[in-house]
Amino acid sequence: MANNGPSWDGLLKWSLSHSDGASPSRPLSEEDRQWFMEAMQGHTIDSISRMKQISQIMKMPEHLLDSQGVTTDDLEGMLDELQEHVESIDLANDLHSIGGLVPLLSYLKNSNAKIRAKAADVLTTVVQNNPRSQQLVMEANGFEPLLTNFITDPDIRVRTKALGAISSLIRHNQQGITAFRLANGYAGLRDALVSDTVRFQRKALNLIHYLLQESNSDCRIVRDLGFPRIMIHLASNQDLEVREFALRGLVELSREESERNLDRADVNLRQLLEERTRRIIAMSEEDLCAAREERELVDILWTVCYDEPSLLRERGLVYLPCDDEMAPDVVRDRFEPPLRAWAARRDDEMNEPPVPLLLGPAQ
Repeated sequence: MANNGPSWDGLLKWSLSHSDGASPSRPLSEEDRQWFMEAMQGHTIDSISRMKQISQIMKMPEHLLDSQGVTTDDLEGMLDELQEHVESIDLANDLHSIGGLVPLLSYLKNSNAKIRAKAADVLTTVVQNNPRSQQLVMEANGFEPLLTNFITDPDIRVRTKALGAISSLIRHNQQGITAFRLANGYAGLRDALVSDTVRFQRKALNLIHYLLQESNSDCRIVRDLGFPRIMIHLASNQDLEVREFALRGLVELSREESERNLDRADVNLRQLLEERTRRIIAMSEEDLCAAREERELVDILWTVCYDEPSLLRERGLVYLPCDDEMAPDVVRDRFEPPLRAWAARRDDEMNEPPVPLLLGPAQ
C-alpha cells in the first residue's frame, strides 16, 4: 500500500463495486492494482465528500479489505483523516447524516486492537463538548460498545481510549451520566485506578472528579466501593498528574463532613498529607512552582480534615511569587478546546435545566 495513506477516490470506487459485501469475482490484475495505487495518491474535493468516501470504506467487511491487501496502517490513516474533519463541530454533527456514525461505532468491535482504539479516539473528538453528537451517539447505542471495551477489552490501550471517549460522551450529558451509573461504570473506574497504567489512572481520576462535582450523591457510591483508600494511595504516586487528580477527588469527598464520605480520622490519610507536606517542603524552587496545584490541594485537605492551618501555610508555601495567576483548571484546560467549550455553554443556556440524577449505585 502507498506510504501516504489511502485516498478516498480510489477506495470509494473499489468499495462501491463490492457494496453487496460479496467477495470479488477475481483477484485484482496488475493493471487494476496499479490503478488502485495511483488512485490512493489522489485528493477529493471537499470534506463532506471525503467523509462520505471514508464512510463507504468503513461499511466494507473486514475480510474483503483483507483480501485486497488493505493494512491496519491504511485503516488507521483513514481514521486519522476522519478525525481531522470531525474537529469541526458542524462536520462532526454531519457524520451521522452522511451515514458514517454507525460504521464508525462498528469499528469499536473490530478484530484489531489498534482499530478499536483509534475508533474510540475519533469518537472522542466527535462528541467532545458537542451535545448534538452526544445525543446521536447515545441514540445509536454507541455507549454500550464503549463501556464493553473500557471494562473488558484485553488491550489496555483500547480500554484507555474507550474511557476517554466515555468521559467526553457523558460530560454535560445527563442521559450519559445516568447510563454510566446504571451500567455500574464506577466498578470499571475502580479497576482502572488499581491498574499499573498511568494514562488509564489519569483518565479514571479525571472522570471521577467530574462526576463527584456533578452530584454529591455519587460520593456515597465512591465511598462504598472503597475509592478513598485507593485515592489515598495514588496521591503519593510518582506521577504529578495522578497525585493531583487523586487529591482533587479526596477534596471533593471531604466537603460534606456529615456524609462521612472521607474518614478524617483515617491514619493513612494523615500519613499521606504529612508525607506530601515533607516532600513539598524539600522541593527545589522549580519543583515547587510545578507543584502549584498539589500545594494548594494538600493545604485544603489538611485544613478541612483537621480544622487547623497546614504546615505548608505556616511556611508560606501555599502561594508563591511564581504563582502569578490562579491555579489552572486541569480538567477543563486539558479536555475542553475553547470553541467546543463555548458551544457547550451556549447549548446549556438554550436548554431547560436537566432532570435530576438518579441516586445510588446500580444493582
